[in-house]
Amino acid sequence: MTRHVQLDSIEHRHLRVDTTRGEAFGDGVMLAPTFPAEFREIQAHYPIVFHRDGDGHGDGMIQPVALFGLQRGRNLFLGRGRWDAAYVPLAIERQPFLVGAGGQALSVHIDLDSPRLQTGRGEALFLEHGGVSGFLERMQSVLLALHDGLATVPVFAEALTAHGLVEPFSLDVRLDDGARHRLEGFLTIDEQRVRALDPATAGQLHADGHLEAIHMAMASVSRFRDLIDRMNRADGSDR
Repeated sequence: MTRHVQLDSIEHRHLRVDTTRGEAFGDGVMLAPTFPAEFREIQAHYPIVFHRDGDGHGDGMIQPVALFGLQRGRNLFLGRGRWDAAYVPLAIERQPFLVGAGGQALSVHIDLDSPRLQTGRGEALFLEHGGVSGFLERMQSVLLALHDGLATVPVFAEALTAHGLVEPFSLDVRLDDGARHRLEGFLTIDEQRVRALDPATAGQLHADGHLEAIHMAMASVSRFRDLIDRMNRADGSDR
C-alpha cells in the first residue's frame, strides 16, 4: 500500500527516514527507470536496457531502465544493509519521496506507508528550530533531477524508434552450479544500426544530445558479466 501526501514542516516535523538498504525497505527490485543524463553514472555499474510501456508488446513508448538482477524481484546489489555499488540510481535514492504537482508548481510528497519512515532514528527532515535538514535538501535535488530527467525520455525514445536503433534481445545464462536462466522481454541498442548511421543522421543525433547516451547504453552491456558473477556468488552462498 502507498499513502502519498504533501510533505508538511509542521505535521511531519518528527519524521525520520531510515536509509538502510534492503528488501524490507522496498529495494528488492530487478530494475529502476533511468534517463539519458544519468546514463554516464549508470553504465559504470548496471546494464541499461529498454522496455515498452504497458504489457511490453506493441507500439508503447520505450523506457530505459537500469538492471539490478536477472530475475523479477531480485536485486543483486543488496547485502548487509547496504547497496553494493558506488552509485545508487536516483529512482531508488528518492524513496520514500515523490514529486507532486499542483498547477505549475512542483512539491515534495512522501509515502506515509513506507517502511523507511521512523520517529526515533534515521535522517531528520526538519531542523529542531525550523528549516529543512541537509538530508531533505539532498532529496529535493534528487527529485528535481529525476523529474527533469524523465521528462527527456520521450524525445530520446522517439529518436531511437525513428531510426530503428533498438532491437529485442534475450540472454541465456548458465550458472556455475548448472542452473539456467533466461532474460527476455527487453530491448537493447542495435549496435550494427548505430555503426551504419550516415554522417548526417549521426550528426543530427549528436546535435540533439542523443548520441552520447546511445553510446553509454551500448557500453553498459559489459555490466551483464558483473550481474552473472554476482548471481553465481549469491547462489553459491545460499548452498
